[in-house]
Formats: sequence, structure tokens, C-alpha cells
Amino acid sequence: MVVMNPSGDIALQQRDLVLLSTGLMLLIIVPVIGLTLFIAWKYRESNTAAPYDPEWHHSTRLEFAVWGAPLAIIMVLGAVTWVTCHTLDPYRSLSRLGPNRPIPAGVKPLEVDVVALDWKWLFIYPELGVASVNELAAPVDRPLAFKITASTVMNSLAMPAIAGQIYAMPGMQTQLHAVINQPGVYDGFSGNYSGAGFSGMRFKVRGLSDADFATWAANARAGDARLTREAYVGLTQPSQNQPVSYFASVDPGLFLDIVDQCAASGDGCKRGDAMHAAMKLAVAEKVLCGPDGKPLPPRQTR
Repeated sequence: MVVMNPSGDIALQQRDLVLLSTGLMLLIIVPVIGLTLFIAWKYRESNTAAPYDPEWHHSTRLEFAVWGAPLAIIMVLGAVTWVTCHTLDPYRSLSRLGPNRPIPAGVKPLEVDVVALDWKWLFIYPELGVASVNELAAPVDRPLAFKITASTVMNSLAMPAIAGQIYAMPGMQTQLHAVINQPGVYDGFSGNYSGAGFSGMRFKVRGLSDADFATWAANARAGDARLTREAYVGLTQPSQNQPVSYFASVDPGLFLDIVDQCAASGDGCKRGDAMHAAMKLAVAEKVLCGPDGKPLPPRQTR
């Protein structure tokens, strides 16, 4: 039922989309079921008063009804799908905090880097320099910008009260924009089976006031744990039902190294970056030049 009573604007729009789509389809389903029962009753064998026309084969009005109503519903659903695919694109920055509530000028989204591990969630706050395991905290009515990846297998970050779900994949980065509109504690979990500890891969989403969020961040900074590359390698070891923990600092660039799958060694990442740059240059030269090394004509280049 949390899907029908969400606490974030993105999830609220998704709820409205579900209700609209269901209502439009019921406009066809309910009359069809009703007419099926009515026809079966009216033209039953014992009703000798019903008209009997074994040569009947066509009705223009019936054809218009049978094809016109579904076509109209499909056109409306198509238009709704087109619009919402753009407005609810998880990569698209938020344009509002809620209905008739534009984002105030100067408000910057809170960036959160998310890593799906075996079998736990790591949340890194680059702006604050802290990190947490199996707990996500955010201020109410502030846009959130998530960057998401995974350490080993494909996973799925699911927060039905806030913004639905989006996949997390190793070696790739997905994005999600959301906002929490009501203070409270909400459930987050993995929406994609990823192994033995999948069922315990859950976390809490805490919607806090600005003051409470500042307190939460200060408490995280007060700890002794440091999220170094060595500490991250330890986190990647499979564990089940991992308790909540915090890191008072995070190695710079760690999330990008996780995406590049070389977090255990910064040197490897640098070598990889140089290799990728060389590969891109080689591909570009191959595309823009023919076998003889001469530039291709514009049409071939395109």
C-alpha cells in the first residue's frame, strides 16, 4: 500500500500514473464484462422472445464501438506514456518539490553516491565527506541526486515511498532524482535477486528536518571509521544482515574508482584512464580515416 500512499513527489506522480492507466483500461474492461453477461443472459436458449438472425454478419455502429473505443484509449495512453517517459525520466533533474511547489532559487540538490554490495548498501555523501551502510538520511523538501553502481552483480535500488526503483550495475553508473516530502522512516531494499543474502539487503530511508539532518551528519563525522580503499575492499566481502554503520571520512574519488572497478588500487585507475583515452583516440581516427589513412568524405564520415 505504500505505492498508493507515497511520501515523495516522484513516487506520487508514479502513483497517479498507475491510477490513470488503470482507470482508462477499466473504461473498456467493465463495459465488455457487463455486455458479455448481458448478451449471455438475453440470448439464452430459453428466451424465445429474443430476436434470432442466423444470417446477420455486419453492423456499422457495432464496428465503430468495437474499434473506436479501444483506439481512443490507446491514443490517450500513448500520449500519457510519451509525456511521463520524459517528465519521470530518472536521469532528469527535478523541476518541482511537489504540486504547485517549484524548487526555490539557489537550492542545490544533495548528491548521494550509492553502491550495491554483497549484501548491503553503501551511501556516500561527497558534499559532506561521510558515508553510511544500510541507512540513507536526507533533509525533507530538498532535491536528491543519486549516482548508483554495483560492486559485483546487477542489483536494483528500490525505495517505493520515495521514487520507485532503478538498477545498479557493475562498471556502470545510473542516476536517479527524487525528493522526500514528509518526515519519517521509510523502507528501502533490493528489488533484484543477487544471491544468498538478498532477502536481508534492506535499509532505512530517514526523512529529516534540516536541523536533524545536520545532527545526523555531525554524528557520522564524530566516529573513528574511515572509508579508505582498504576499508571498502573489506565491505565488498559478502555478509548478510549487515548492521548500520558510519564513516567519518571518505577517500576522494573512491566512487569513481568503484565505477571503474579499480577501487583497490588508484594506480590501476590512472592506467585505465590513460588506456581508455588512447582507445577513444584510436577509434576516432579509425572512424574518420579510410584504410589508406586519408580522411573520408563527409557523407562516409557521418
